[in-house]
Amino acid sequence: GLVRHIFLRQGWHSGQVLLCLVVNGRSLPDSEQFCAELTAQFPQIKTIVLNVNRQKTNVITGEECIPLFGAGYIEDTMCGVPVKLGPLSFYQVNTLAAERLYGVAAQYAQLTPDDTLLDLYCGMGTIGLSMAEQCRELIGVEIVPEAIESAKANAARMGEAVAAKSRFFCADAGQAATQLAAEGLHPDIVMLDPPRKGCDEATLSAVVRMAPRRVVYVSC
Repeated sequence: GLVRHIFLRQGWHSGQVLLCLVVNGRSLPDSEQFCAELTAQFPQIKTIVLNVNRQKTNVITGEECIPLFGAGYIEDTMCGVPVKLGPLSFYQVNTLAAERLYGVAAQYAQLTPDDTLLDLYCGMGTIGLSMAEQCRELIGVEIVPEAIESAKANAARMGEAVAAKSRFFCADAGQAATQLAAEGLHPDIVMLDPPRKGCDEATLSAVVRMAPRRVVYVSC
Protein backbone atom coordinates (compact mmCIF):
# COMPACT_ATOMS: atom_id res chain seq x y z
CA GLY A 1 0.00 0.00 0.00
CA LEU A 2 0.92 3.65 -0.33
CA VAL A 3 -0.53 5.41 2.72
CA ARG A 4 0.84 4.10 6.02
CA HIS A 5 -0.35 6.74 8.50
CA ILE A 6 -2.24 10.02 8.62
CA PHE A 7 -1.82 12.47 11.47
CA LEU A 8 -2.65 16.07 12.32
CA ARG A 9 -0.87 18.75 14.32
CA GLN A 10 -2.77 21.79 15.55
CA GLY A 11 -1.51 25.03 17.06
CA TRP A 12 -3.59 25.59 20.17
CA HIS A 13 -3.32 29.37 20.10
CA SER A 14 -3.06 29.89 16.33
CA GLY A 15 -5.66 27.31 15.32
CA GLN A 16 -3.48 26.33 12.36
CA VAL A 17 -3.56 22.67 11.30
CA LEU A 18 -0.85 20.56 9.64
CA LEU A 19 -1.89 17.39 7.83
CA CYS A 20 0.82 14.78 7.33
CA LEU A 21 0.51 11.69 5.15
CA VAL A 22 3.15 9.05 5.88
CA VAL A 23 3.58 7.15 2.63
CA ASN A 24 5.57 4.30 1.15
CA GLY A 25 6.78 6.47 -1.74
CA ARG A 26 7.68 10.02 -2.74
CA SER A 27 4.47 11.16 -4.43
CA LEU A 28 0.69 11.10 -4.07
CA PRO A 29 -1.57 10.54 -7.09
CA ASP A 30 -3.70 13.60 -7.97
CA SER A 31 -2.09 15.52 -5.10
CA GLU A 32 -3.04 18.98 -6.43
CA GLN A 33 -6.74 18.10 -6.60
CA PHE A 34 -6.54 16.34 -3.23
CA CYS A 35 -5.04 19.43 -1.57
CA ALA A 36 -7.42 21.85 -3.28
CA GLU A 37 -10.56 19.97 -2.27
CA LEU A 38 -9.37 19.32 1.29
CA THR A 39 -8.30 22.90 2.03
CA ALA A 40 -11.49 24.27 0.49
CA GLN A 41 -13.51 22.18 2.92
CA PHE A 42 -11.17 22.74 5.89
CA PRO A 43 -9.53 26.20 5.57
CA GLN A 44 -7.79 25.79 8.93
CA ILE A 45 -5.39 23.37 7.21
CA LYS A 46 -2.40 25.60 6.46
CA THR A 47 -0.05 22.94 5.11
CA ILE A 48 -0.14 19.36 3.82
CA VAL A 49 3.05 17.31 3.92
CA LEU A 50 4.16 13.93 2.62
CA ASN A 51 6.48 12.06 4.96
CA VAL A 52 8.46 9.32 3.22
CA ASN A 53 8.82 6.06 5.15
CA ARG A 54 9.75 3.00 3.09
CA GLN A 55 11.38 1.10 5.94
CA LYS A 56 10.04 -2.13 7.41
CA THR A 57 9.69 -0.74 10.91
CA ASN A 58 7.14 0.19 13.54
CA VAL A 59 8.55 3.73 13.63
CA ILE A 60 5.78 5.94 12.28
CA THR A 61 7.70 8.66 10.43
CA GLY A 62 10.67 8.70 8.08
CA GLU A 63 13.30 11.41 7.80
CA GLU A 64 12.19 13.05 4.51
CA CYS A 65 9.28 15.49 4.32
CA ILE A 66 7.84 16.86 1.05
CA PRO A 67 5.35 19.78 1.24
CA LEU A 68 2.35 19.34 -1.04
CA PHE A 69 0.58 22.51 0.08
CA GLY A 70 1.78 25.45 2.15
CA ALA A 71 5.16 25.99 3.78
CA GLY A 72 5.52 22.56 5.40
CA TYR A 73 5.02 23.89 8.92
CA ILE A 74 2.51 25.72 11.10
CA GLU A 75 3.08 28.41 13.73
CA ASP A 76 1.98 28.65 17.35
CA THR A 77 3.14 30.02 20.71
CA MET A 78 4.13 28.24 23.92
CA CYS A 79 4.44 30.41 27.04
CA GLY A 80 4.87 33.38 24.73
CA VAL A 81 7.62 31.64 22.73
CA PRO A 82 6.86 31.69 18.97
CA VAL A 83 7.40 28.25 17.43
CA LYS A 84 7.26 26.66 13.99
CA LEU A 85 6.00 23.07 13.94
CA GLY A 86 6.78 20.61 11.18
CA PRO A 87 5.79 16.93 11.05
CA LEU A 88 8.98 15.89 12.88
CA SER A 89 9.12 18.68 15.49
CA PHE A 90 8.90 17.57 19.10
CA TYR A 91 6.12 19.52 20.81
CA GLN A 92 3.98 18.86 23.84
CA VAL A 93 0.57 17.66 22.67
CA ASN A 94 -1.39 19.34 25.49
CA THR A 95 -0.35 22.99 25.12
CA LEU A 96 -2.32 24.34 28.08
CA ALA A 97 -0.97 21.67 30.44
CA ALA A 98 2.57 22.24 29.15
CA GLU A 99 2.29 25.98 29.75
CA ARG A 100 1.12 25.35 33.29
CA LEU A 101 3.96 22.84 33.80
CA TYR A 102 6.57 25.28 32.50
CA GLY A 103 5.14 27.94 34.80
CA VAL A 104 5.62 25.64 37.80
CA ALA A 105 9.17 24.87 36.64
CA ALA A 106 9.89 28.61 36.51
CA GLN A 107 8.59 29.01 40.06
CA TYR A 108 10.92 26.26 41.26
CA ALA A 109 13.85 27.75 39.35
CA GLN A 110 13.62 31.07 41.22
CA LEU A 111 15.77 32.79 38.62
CA THR A 112 17.37 36.18 39.23
CA PRO A 113 18.60 38.69 36.61
CA ASP A 114 22.23 37.65 37.22
CA ASP A 115 21.69 33.90 36.76
CA THR A 116 22.97 31.57 34.06
CA LEU A 117 20.39 28.94 33.12
CA LEU A 118 21.55 25.64 31.58
CA ASP A 119 18.71 23.84 29.80
CA LEU A 120 19.70 20.23 29.06
CA TYR A 121 17.53 18.21 26.64
CA CYS A 122 16.20 21.61 25.53
CA GLY A 123 14.42 20.46 22.36
CA MET A 124 13.09 23.50 20.48
CA GLY A 125 14.11 25.64 23.45
CA THR A 126 10.60 26.33 24.70
CA ILE A 127 11.30 25.77 28.42
CA GLY A 128 14.49 27.82 28.55
CA LEU A 129 13.22 30.56 26.24
CA SER A 130 10.06 30.92 28.33
CA MET A 131 12.38 31.92 31.21
CA ALA A 132 14.99 33.84 29.20
CA GLU A 133 13.81 37.27 30.29
CA GLN A 134 14.32 36.27 33.93
CA CYS A 135 18.04 35.38 33.64
CA ARG A 136 21.33 36.82 32.38
CA GLU A 137 22.30 33.94 30.07
CA LEU A 138 20.58 30.88 28.62
CA ILE A 139 22.51 27.83 27.37
CA GLY A 140 20.53 25.05 25.70
CA VAL A 141 21.75 21.57 24.72
CA GLU A 142 19.89 19.08 22.50
CA ILE A 143 21.05 16.13 20.37
CA VAL A 144 18.57 16.63 17.48
CA PRO A 145 20.00 19.09 14.91
CA GLU A 146 16.59 20.22 13.61
CA ALA A 147 15.48 21.04 17.15
CA ILE A 148 18.56 23.19 17.75
CA GLU A 149 17.95 25.11 14.53
CA SER A 150 14.36 25.66 15.65
CA ALA A 151 15.55 26.84 19.08
CA LYS A 152 17.88 29.41 17.50
CA ALA A 153 15.11 30.61 15.19
CA ASN A 154 12.65 30.83 18.08
CA ALA A 155 15.14 32.93 20.08
CA ALA A 156 15.62 35.25 17.11
CA ARG A 157 11.87 35.71 16.74
CA MET A 158 11.66 36.77 20.39
CA GLY A 159 13.85 39.77 19.68
CA GLU A 160 17.45 40.88 19.75
CA ALA A 161 17.73 40.99 23.54
CA VAL A 162 16.69 37.35 23.98
CA ALA A 163 18.75 36.15 21.01
CA ALA A 164 21.87 37.88 22.35
CA LYS A 165 21.71 36.12 25.71
CA SER A 166 20.83 32.65 24.31
CA ARG A 167 23.23 29.96 23.06
CA PHE A 168 22.15 26.55 21.76
CA PHE A 169 24.43 23.57 21.10
CA CYS A 170 23.74 20.34 19.24
CA ALA A 171 25.26 17.57 21.36
CA ASP A 172 24.43 14.63 23.56
CA ALA A 173 23.31 16.02 26.92
CA GLY A 174 25.70 13.86 28.93
CA GLN A 175 28.72 14.62 26.77
CA ALA A 176 27.90 18.33 26.62
CA ALA A 177 27.38 18.54 30.38
CA THR A 178 30.71 16.77 30.95
CA GLN A 179 32.51 19.15 28.58
CA LEU A 180 30.91 22.24 30.09
CA ALA A 181 31.81 21.04 33.59
CA ALA A 182 35.42 20.46 32.46
CA GLU A 183 35.49 24.03 31.10
CA GLY A 184 34.48 25.31 34.53
CA LEU A 185 30.94 26.35 33.71
CA HIS A 186 28.98 26.95 36.91
CA PRO A 187 25.36 27.59 35.95
CA ASP A 188 23.17 28.91 38.71
CA ILE A 189 20.17 26.85 37.61
CA VAL A 190 20.11 23.59 35.65
CA MET A 191 16.87 22.59 33.96
CA LEU A 192 16.51 18.88 33.11
CA ASP A 193 13.73 17.58 30.86
CA PRO A 194 15.09 14.22 29.66
CA PRO A 195 13.37 11.56 27.56
CA ARG A 196 11.43 8.80 29.26
CA LYS A 197 14.55 6.79 30.18
CA GLY A 198 15.76 9.72 32.27
CA CYS A 199 19.26 11.18 32.73
CA ASP A 200 22.29 8.97 32.36
CA GLU A 201 25.05 8.80 34.97
CA ALA A 202 27.39 11.03 32.97
CA THR A 203 24.84 13.82 32.88
CA LEU A 204 24.05 13.66 36.58
CA SER A 205 27.75 13.46 37.52
CA ALA A 206 28.52 16.50 35.36
CA VAL A 207 25.66 18.46 36.90
CA VAL A 208 27.05 17.68 40.36
CA ARG A 209 30.49 18.96 39.32
CA MET A 210 28.93 22.19 38.06
CA ALA A 211 27.48 22.75 41.54
CA PRO A 212 24.42 24.78 40.53
CA ARG A 213 22.37 26.56 43.15
CA ARG A 214 19.28 24.65 42.07
CA VAL A 215 18.30 21.78 39.77
CA VAL A 216 14.79 21.61 38.36
CA TYR A 217 13.78 18.23 36.89
CA VAL A 218 10.75 18.03 34.60
CA SER A 219 9.62 14.41 34.38
CA CYS A 220 8.45 13.01 31.05
